[in-house]
Amino acid sequence: MLGYVLDDVFIHHHAPSGHPERPARVAAVRDALAAANLAGHGTHVPIRAATDDELGRVHGAAYLATLARTVPGASGWLDGDTYYSPGTWDAALAAAGSVAELATQVLAGALTRGLAVVRPPGHHAERDRAMGFCLINNVAVAAAAARAAGAARVAILDWDVHHGNGTQQIFWDDPTVLYQSIHQFPFYPGTGAPDEIGGAQALGATVNVGLPAGAGDRDYLAAFDEVLAPSLERFRPDLILVSAGFDAHRADPLASMQVSRYGFARLAARVRRLADRLCAGRWVVALEGGYDLAGLAEGAGATLEALIAPGDQLASAAEVALSDASPGAQRAIGETLRALTGGGAAVALGAAEAAR
Repeated sequence: MLGYVLDDVFIHHHAPSGHPERPARVAAVRDALAAANLAGHGTHVPIRAATDDELGRVHGAAYLATLARTVPGASGWLDGDTYYSPGTWDAALAAAGSVAELATQVLAGALTRGLAVVRPPGHHAERDRAMGFCLINNVAVAAAAARAAGAARVAILDWDVHHGNGTQQIFWDDPTVLYQSIHQFPFYPGTGAPDEIGGAQALGATVNVGLPAGAGDRDYLAAFDEVLAPSLERFRPDLILVSAGFDAHRADPLASMQVSRYGFARLAARVRRLADRLCAGRWVVALEGGYDLAGLAEGAGATLEALIAPGDQLASAAEVALSDASPGAQRAIGETLRALTGGGAAVALGAAEAAR
């Protein structure tokens, strides 16, 4: 059974005029999912606030105290991009807590899969720093909650067009959490180079494929087939979490990628098949970025199809050969593979072995 989180609390995180991370994003996804009969395919999971213990596993006490003192009921800015309004604190706590709730229910078998339509997004939030529209790292909170609930290994796949610097930083030295990102590079926030492969205790538990501007469906799928899927196969997670930004869509105003609805459908279907094979179908999708409303709706609808479709009706699983990718994408994929296999023994195996 699919469990989903969708609530007006996330609309009450009000944006300053002209800001791209705005309530209309959730409304666009809500309408697209309603048109696809989300309610008929899953069960609504009530929101809940993240607990102090859940937040404290991934964020520093001083940082959390600053947020709790500054944000509730107020308006302002935490940095040049990251605003807060009177409804922000409730939304941020609900976003983190609700993604964690889906993750733990899926892990326990109460649900088979999860979809969280939440904001503010989270993957740029570092242990002690808000940035990039993000205050609390929702997926990191969920991964840590799943580990605390008994998951031996958790994988995070981040396909937002911007690298998830916060998630990477939080789990940099943790071999039990695999962080994979496919993103535009070089680009904001400046991290996500192919040689960023994890700390000394977790080499290979961070995997970055930084694709050049203009990359499209074939480039993303080749990167998944050549790099991300084999890494997941080696790691064999108990749960897969997806930081699902849809700002790689070809219409998105904040990036320069060319992914279509079909590309997102095939990408999500690949994750579904791997989850079915590796971890009894346990995967949870949490909304991150995506700023063209039509593109956001397309991507979310395509991902829902992978969450609810019978296995024999998923989008094409045909592999995309490296030779079918653009020359720039081929170079980027090659750089990641060299980074993961450099220094003698295959680094990519290190994290999976350490986590067992």
